[in-house]
Amino acid sequence: MVSIVPNNIQIEDDRTGVDVETIKRAFLDNLFYIQAKFPKVATRNDYYMALAYTVRDRLLNRWLNTTKTYLEKAPRMVAYLSAEFLLGPHLGNNLINLGLYNVVQQAMEELGLNLTDLLEQEEEPGLGNGGLGRLAACYIDSLATLEIPAIAYGIRYEYGIFDQDIKDGWQVEVTDKWLKYGNPWEVVRPEAELQVKFGGHTEPYTDDYGRYRVRWVPYKVVRGVPYDTPILGFQTNTANTLRLWQAKAPESFDFAAFNKGDYFGAVHEKSECENITKVLYPNDDFYQGKQLRLEQQYFFVSCSLQDMIRLMKQQNLALERFHEHFVIQLNDTHPTIGIAELMRLLLDEYGFDWEQAWKITTQTFAYTNHTLLPEALERWPLAMFGSLLPRHLEIIYEINQRFLDEVRIKFPDDGDRLRRMSIIDESGERYVRMAHLACVGSHAINGVAELHSQLLQQTTLHDFYEMYPEKFTNVTNGVSPRRFMVLSNPRLANLITNKIGDGWIKHLDELRKLENFVYDSEFRQQFRQVKQAVKQDLANYISKHYNLEINPDSLFDIQAKRIHEYKRQHLNALYIITLYNRIKANPDLDITPRTFLFGGKAAPGYFMAKLIIKLINSIAEVVNRDPDVHDRLKVVFLKDYNVKFAQRVYPAADLSEQISTAGKEASGTGNMKFSMNGALTIGTLDGANIEIRDAVGADNFFLFGLTAEQVLAKKAAGYNPWDYYHSNPELKLVIDRLASGFFSHGDPNLFSPLLDSLLHRDEFMLLADYQSYVECQEQVSLAYRNQDDWTRMSILNVARMGKFSSDRSIRDYLQLIWKTPAVQVGVPEYIQNSTLKLTV
Repeated sequence: MVSIVPNNIQIEDDRTGVDVETIKRAFLDNLFYIQAKFPKVATRNDYYMALAYTVRDRLLNRWLNTTKTYLEKAPRMVAYLSAEFLLGPHLGNNLINLGLYNVVQQAMEELGLNLTDLLEQEEEPGLGNGGLGRLAACYIDSLATLEIPAIAYGIRYEYGIFDQDIKDGWQVEVTDKWLKYGNPWEVVRPEAELQVKFGGHTEPYTDDYGRYRVRWVPYKVVRGVPYDTPILGFQTNTANTLRLWQAKAPESFDFAAFNKGDYFGAVHEKSECENITKVLYPNDDFYQGKQLRLEQQYFFVSCSLQDMIRLMKQQNLALERFHEHFVIQLNDTHPTIGIAELMRLLLDEYGFDWEQAWKITTQTFAYTNHTLLPEALERWPLAMFGSLLPRHLEIIYEINQRFLDEVRIKFPDDGDRLRRMSIIDESGERYVRMAHLACVGSHAINGVAELHSQLLQQTTLHDFYEMYPEKFTNVTNGVSPRRFMVLSNPRLANLITNKIGDGWIKHLDELRKLENFVYDSEFRQQFRQVKQAVKQDLANYISKHYNLEINPDSLFDIQAKRIHEYKRQHLNALYIITLYNRIKANPDLDITPRTFLFGGKAAPGYFMAKLIIKLINSIAEVVNRDPDVHDRLKVVFLKDYNVKFAQRVYPAADLSEQISTAGKEASGTGNMKFSMNGALTIGTLDGANIEIRDAVGADNFFLFGLTAEQVLAKKAAGYNPWDYYHSNPELKLVIDRLASGFFSHGDPNLFSPLLDSLLHRDEFMLLADYQSYVECQEQVSLAYRNQDDWTRMSILNVARMGKFSSDRSIRDYLQLIWKTPAVQVGVPEYIQNSTLKLTV
């Protein structure tokens, strides 16, 4: 049947149209033709999938034209290598960036569906542990928003970070099956698979020109299959690619072994190879875990570098220009093996000499350091490394020898410096130090907050700073306002837009315009109403899922982040016990009502972090049921904290707990997300807290605790935590009550490992900071009682957060390190054309 359309009627294409009727029609088509369902039998997941494909269709024109533009123009590209990408759900973010949220919401309503329910249906890709992976996700969003040619590379873990359940107050890890219903946002590219070698041995030989060469004869070869996801920028045609690699066996089934009756052997190779990308970051407390983690890192880095070389060949670009076409950003030490791998590819596969290969390599790589903790700087046992990557160990030995010769020239007769700076750690069991390799093989090294970068230069990487001061710079982290304001907090976003327009979404500095309304009583009231509505939403959620009623008028005091001793969730817990003890001593005590909310996961092998979770839940069990407390205190541990759940939490916070030991947190990004949504911060001078305090004003930030310099000085002077225990009666009562078994059903031993750590070592200075923290919390309580002043401070926090957009961070990387110009992408009108000539 042929439809004749009059010339004066315009029909939108079902793949690209953006009016309500077209969206509805496309949605129902996808439900029928992709999900193979009709409404009477469709599930909520079917509806979500149909909508996801409908939205993805509207991405594809931009995505393919972006790829086409890069292929034709061959611009310099940022290759962002990260072992983690904590993306969060795609649907809502893509609707925001496409400008289709309201249109799709209306279309779903007219079909009798609720967009919020469909957004909730999406499984979150749990491809990261926390801040590192979430930062990578914000950065690729900003790269596309700023129209920067980029490709991001990582690992397609079949099982992401575990889902967290709480049983009897303890964390229980549950397998994260994020792919169980499929992933509508990715496109698999089996024709672009690559091969990665492992193990075996090397063989020297002389090539046809008489040059010394090395051949790597591997023990096994693994296939890397790419899965591509479009990452669309906000209000732009640029949609860059996130390419995640999945490991596959060279042959999926060994029929010879099967026919001999070896049924296990028939599938063993497949299992062994595919284990590489089976699960996010295996527990590396044991040898097999360490080896698997190194396999993961090398696998995705090798695939990614081979892929970049392939892209250059497609564009007929000479490999000598690799560093002109790609700048590779190493997101922490995890992808650092790429330095040795690029050298191997250039030397062994493409015949470059050492000097030329090293020049290309060092001009290509840049290194972001995310930690000051020496134990967090990756190093690999030499025997294991050499067994798995024999050729790379040879290359690293050569890099190290040449590097140490440079050190000798610059710092003659300094043997201790040579020992400290060597890429090979010779003390005890020998190790390959990956941070050292990153410093030597990169042309730029950056920290992620001003204090962090200073401390890197003064402590952790001091020797390398003295060797290469020109390499070091700072790029303070940032977060995406699209996800963490517009999507997470639409009430606040709409209020802001109604006052100052929507330019702030792409240019966050425009939030400064809100300062004009700080003393506008009507605006303050509207701002307060927004906060109250969001708090009520969270209170309703907690009532439904935790069977606990909390007072939305109380101060929502929130600490949500990975559980770690240096982040000091247990300092917060000590303060809760302090308040509880005061109420028990005086049941009529007048205190500012508070709801303490915690969220975060502990690493599966980190016992002390798990014990902190148990402590918080044990305190909650006592406090929440004690009639003396009434509604003055409530404590809730919000289980399975992830990006989707964080979008509920950040907007609802009155107080943001950023209480890490000064000098331990590299930056933090949760502190930024809370402050953007109007939470006031209680914190130490640590990480980006310093810059946040400078930006929002000291009067709008609750500061406590020792500085990084004071922490070092106290430790150098012989810090003794017992002095604080004996000299502070309130602290002593808290510790004694914990030790007595009061919060553990009479068991005095349950929390003894935690108390022993505090009283005998207190590495993270909780007892030293306790009194300062308590006094600062008293200031918080007093300030919260004056809601008008609190609202004014809250508005100023939002208004002055422009610096902390990930867009600003990316601009800093562009200016200081990448030197990569923007490229505009044009999207021609979509036309179905059957007259094209196709070639293969």
